[in-house]
Amino acid sequence: MDIACSISKSLAKRVVVAKVDGQLWDVQRPLESSGSLELLDFESDEAKQVYWRSSAFILGEACEQHFGGYLCETGTQQDGFFYDIAMPETRTSGVSQTDFAPLEALANRAIQAKQPFERLVATKEDLLRMFAHNKYKTRLIDEQVSEGDSAVVYRCGSVIDISSGPNVPHTGSITAFAVLKNSASYFLGNSSNDSLQRVYGISFPDKKKLAEHQELLEAAARRDHRRIGREQELFFFNQLSPGSAFFLPHGARIYNTLISFIRGKYWEHGFEEVVTPNMFNTELWKQSGHWQKYQDVMFKLDVDKEQFALKPMNCPGHCLMFGMRDRSYRELPLRFADFGVLHRNEASGALSGLTRVRRFQQDDAHIFCMHDQVKGEIQGALDFLRDVYSTFGFTFALELSTRPDKFLGEVSVWDQAERQLAEALDEFGVAWKMNPGDGAFYGPKIDITIRDALGRAFQCATIQLDFQLPERFQLQVRAPTTADDGEFQRPVIIHRAILGSVERMIAILTENFAGKWPLWLSPRQVMVVPVTGAVCEYAERVRQQLHTAGFYVDVDVGADTLNKKIRNAELAQYNFICVVGAREKDEGSVNVRSRDDADTKAKGQTVSIDAFIGKLGALKNKQMLA
Repeated sequence: MDIACSISKSLAKRVVVAKVDGQLWDVQRPLESSGSLELLDFESDEAKQVYWRSSAFILGEACEQHFGGYLCETGTQQDGFFYDIAMPETRTSGVSQTDFAPLEALANRAIQAKQPFERLVATKEDLLRMFAHNKYKTRLIDEQVSEGDSAVVYRCGSVIDISSGPNVPHTGSITAFAVLKNSASYFLGNSSNDSLQRVYGISFPDKKKLAEHQELLEAAARRDHRRIGREQELFFFNQLSPGSAFFLPHGARIYNTLISFIRGKYWEHGFEEVVTPNMFNTELWKQSGHWQKYQDVMFKLDVDKEQFALKPMNCPGHCLMFGMRDRSYRELPLRFADFGVLHRNEASGALSGLTRVRRFQQDDAHIFCMHDQVKGEIQGALDFLRDVYSTFGFTFALELSTRPDKFLGEVSVWDQAERQLAEALDEFGVAWKMNPGDGAFYGPKIDITIRDALGRAFQCATIQLDFQLPERFQLQVRAPTTADDGEFQRPVIIHRAILGSVERMIAILTENFAGKWPLWLSPRQVMVVPVTGAVCEYAERVRQQLHTAGFYVDVDVGADTLNKKIRNAELAQYNFICVVGAREKDEGSVNVRSRDDADTKAKGQTVSIDAFIGKLGALKNKQMLA
């Protein structure tokens, strides 16, 4: 902090955290040696996480004072932070919106007090004594701190919590604070553990940013896919199958259109679609290495006295397909695509509309290739990604996540793969960032973040190299006769998805378009409105012609007035409204009003049915956004 003050007072006021030799560092913590120094303000993603981690302390203190009970887990998210609390037995109800104002008042009192964050190092024995009154913290200590080891804790006001830090200097560094929402949760995310209450918050270094964020949340609420899905009768949920969406006819139209869209791209990019079983013996997951990590979220079944499970991912099944016979290097690259149904037993408290479900499908694909083919396949995957995301109007950002501290395989293989990924990204022509040490233990990856119409970020696509599954399944290909390393070689697997979960992508698209679907994706493309009952038969003939041509079309022969029918169709977000009267009947024409063309809303354009069908077909094939 002294260095920041020596540069300028404004910098000292803005700085959130330091970075010493690439390691985040409390700005009040003395430097222990000479080295490189960066001072990060809130505009840095790393500093945001520090700012929100510190804000979570304030939220925890407010929850403890307001509710009593026990503080459990805390964390930061992409936009804000949360704290889980076990309510006292004396309180019979959970958290509600009436608690938000008192919590904010307590938080602002702590902010005004400028309570310092004090960094302490304590042994496991001392930590267990310190938190002896809180069974949740003692369990976390037992699981996270080894015997004889120490851990970092921070003290701020009345709260002491396990945290590796760093944190802001004091609570006064937090300028604008708000409680956003609450939900139920389970300790450690496991439904067999105690039920907790989770409180979410957000904070910013100035009140203007908080106001802008709250406006964004209000805009997002108006676009909430759950509300639009209900209003447009796209999908619903039922407690008889929690976490599994029921897609109604109009929702199924969107679902199937997305899958058909990706299928078309598969044809262009040389993928072969496969169909694999939904249920496997758990020995498969043990062989793949997924059992240790995923068994708690897998739906298990006993079949013929053996344990089976519904698949949570497709890659092990694709490995079985690849290994079903001897293969030659000439067959590679081999690109398997699979829309198979996947199941993950997500905690009930984590389920959220279409964004977090238990039953879903992915545009999942696995590319089996030789090491020298990696760069070309990555370039193809990036082109595929741009092709799809540009159709939806999404912008995206790319990061290359490299070898972590704990990894499997040879360093030379990792270095070669990372070099090929970096070269592919350079040649792709889109700016990208390096994310050192954040790759998976089995291979480097490219992380893709998209932004929607509100500027919100989502990670849907993945491009992930995998050196380990080919080893675990002993996959091999007959090598060229000139190969130096023997008769057979191991392929590399590239895990690749663009939409990710189709369910989650429909949620994102619903909110991105605010329910105003572009024609090619729309479940309601045309509404035919007869002016009088005398032309209802003609209106039905128009509907049938459009239906035969492949469009989703309805006809309104109800008792409402003409203007009311038109307004109803506009509210239902039909792309086109065709008004037909005696003149249109005589001419074999329709009077067309376009949802996205204001000039035609007051008075439509009259065209022949054939001309209208031709125009619709051209617009649909172009997959335009408007």
